[in-house]
Amino acid sequence: MSGDATPGETVGTIRSVDPRSSFPDPTAGTVTYGPSLEELREFSKPLETTTEYGSPAYVSEFRSRSADRTKNAIDDAFTEDDWRLVHRALERAETTELVCLDRMVGRHPEHAYCCRLFVPKEYGRIALAWAKLLEPAPEGREPDFYTLQLPDWEETAIRVLPDEGVTVVLGSDYTGEAKKSFLRLFMYRAKQRGGLGLHAGTKRLALETEDGLSEVYQAFLGLSGTGKSTLTGHGCWLDPPESAVMLQDDVCALFPDTLAGSEGGGLYIKTIGLSEDEQPALYRAVTQPEAVLENVAVDPDGTVDFDDGSLTTNGRAVVRREDLPSAAPEIDCERADQVFFITRNPLMPPIARLTPEQAAVAFMLGESIETSAGDPERAGESIRVVGTNPFIVGPEGEEGNRFADLMSETDAECFVLNTGSVGSKEIEVEDTIAILTAAARGGIEWIHDDRLGFEVPEEVPGMEIEEFRLAENHDGYGEKLAALREERREYLAGFETLREGIREAVY
Repeated sequence: MSGDATPGETVGTIRSVDPRSSFPDPTAGTVTYGPSLEELREFSKPLETTTEYGSPAYVSEFRSRSADRTKNAIDDAFTEDDWRLVHRALERAETTELVCLDRMVGRHPEHAYCCRLFVPKEYGRIALAWAKLLEPAPEGREPDFYTLQLPDWEETAIRVLPDEGVTVVLGSDYTGEAKKSFLRLFMYRAKQRGGLGLHAGTKRLALETEDGLSEVYQAFLGLSGTGKSTLTGHGCWLDPPESAVMLQDDVCALFPDTLAGSEGGGLYIKTIGLSEDEQPALYRAVTQPEAVLENVAVDPDGTVDFDDGSLTTNGRAVVRREDLPSAAPEIDCERADQVFFITRNPLMPPIARLTPEQAAVAFMLGESIETSAGDPERAGESIRVVGTNPFIVGPEGEEGNRFADLMSETDAECFVLNTGSVGSKEIEVEDTIAILTAAARGGIEWIHDDRLGFEVPEEVPGMEIEEFRLAENHDGYGEKLAALREERREYLAGFETLREGIREAVY
C-alpha cells in the first residue's frame, strides 16, 4: 500500500493518504468480486446450521453493535493512533482473502449511493445477509461509500471517516455493523444536501374519502426494539379498497419534497418472541428459505425457537421485502404527512399532538428505553437519544434546528406516540393501531391540556381512551410531571447550538 504509516509519522502525513485509494483492487487475486448469494452461503458453510425451513442460521461472537468502540472523525478527536489504525486495516486487507460486493442504498435519483463492502471470505455470511438488504448496483457505478470489516483483529474498533465515505470495522463479526456503516453515511450525506437523515420507518395508507381514495404518509421515529417495525409493517386491519403498506423499515432521508428510503431489498428484524399468531406476516417471511438468521436459537436438527433468548435477546433475521405482503414496491414517500415519535415513557399519554416547536423538542429528547440492539447490559433502562438516532454525525443541536425547519416546510402533523404503558396500564398493539388509523383519517377529537402543554385526545374511534388518563393512572402525577419537565429543560440546555425557541417549547 503506497504511503503506509510507520511509527513516528505525524497525523498530517497519515491523513495525506486517501483511504479510498488504498482499498483493495476488486480485480486483485485475493478478492472475489461480486459473488452470487449461493457462493456467499457456501463460503460460510462451516459456520452454518441449516434450519427446518432450509435457511442458513449463524451465531456470531458479537451480538450487538459496539457503540462504545465507535469513533468518527467529525465528532471525536481522531488521534495519530486512530489514523494509523485505519491504514493498518487497509494494509492487512491486501493480504487477506476477501469478498467484495457493491450495493445501492436508496433508490431516489438524487439520494442514492453505491456502497462497496469488503469482508474476509470465510465471513461470507456477513456479506450474504447485508446483500439481501440492499439492491445490486448498476454495472460500472463507482462507489460512494466503502466499508472494510475484519472480524479477526486484536481489538474491537470501528472508525468512521464521514467526509471520505469510509468505515473500518475491526474485531466485530456482527452484521449490524456492516449495515449501519452505510446507513450512517447515507444520513450524513442527506444533511450535507440540506435534508436530514432519520432513524425512521415509513408507511402509506390509502383511505376512502368523499373524493375517492386519499393517501396519507406516516413516519415513525424510534430506537430498535420499540415497535417501529411492528407499526410500520402493520396492515391496520383495513379492507379493500383501503390499504396500509410499508415503504421503509429503518432509515430515511427527509427533504422538503420527499422522504427517501434507504433499503430496497430486505429488512433486518428482531426475532425474539416472534409468533405466527401475533405477527403472521413477519413470521412467514422469517420462515422462508431465503431468510438469513443470526443469533437465533436453532437446534442441531434445524428446529428454530424464537422464544429462546439464551444466545441473546437481540436475535435477528434478514427477510426479503418480496416475502412481506405489507411491503410496497416503492421505498420513497412523496411527502411526510404525519410524523410519530415513539416513546415508552409511562408519564406520556398514548398519543399527543405537538406544535412544530414541540415536535423539535420531541426530536431532541428522543425519549425511549434501551434495547438489546444498543446496549444489552442496559436493556430496559430509560434513555434519551437525539432523534432516537444513535448514528448522528455532526452537532446534535443542529439536527434539532434542521428538523424544525423541515417540518415548517413540509407542513407535517407531529405526534408523540407511547407504545409502552400509562402508569401500570399497558398500551396494546390494538390500541396503537386504532390511534394510527384514526389519526390518518383525521378522526381524533383533540383538546388542549394546559397542564401538559399540548393537545391530547378526547375521543379515539375504536379505543377506550378514557382508560389511559394520566392522573388516574399515577399517584402524585403533578409532582412527577414537574420533575420530568425540569429534567427535560436541563437536558436541552446541554445543546449549545439548539435554538432558544426550541428550548422554550419544552412540554
